[in-house]
Amino acid sequence: MAYQNAFELLPEEIVKEIQKYVNGTILYIPKKTKDRFPWGSKTASKELLRRRNQQIYQDYQMGKSTRELAGSYYLDIKSIQRIIRTMKKQC
Repeated sequence: MAYQNAFELLPEEIVKEIQKYVNGTILYIPKKTKDRFPWGSKTASKELLRRRNQQIYQDYQMGKSTRELAGSYYLDIKSIQRIIRTMKKQC
């Protein structure tokens, strides 16, 4: 995202009003909440993690230890425990 001069985008009165609060400061203006997309909605990331977590839980139910799962999925043991705990609540 490139910086843009406020005087090129906004009416002068608005820029002068903003300058009363943040004169010479770089200011970030976020998108409106309604224009934002939920995390993972634009890519398959959320679905991939959901499937991975289901597989971890199935492997756990089949008898794999948290240590084995951590090694297989390249996660730390605490992450595996959190995933198992979350999946238990969902079932």
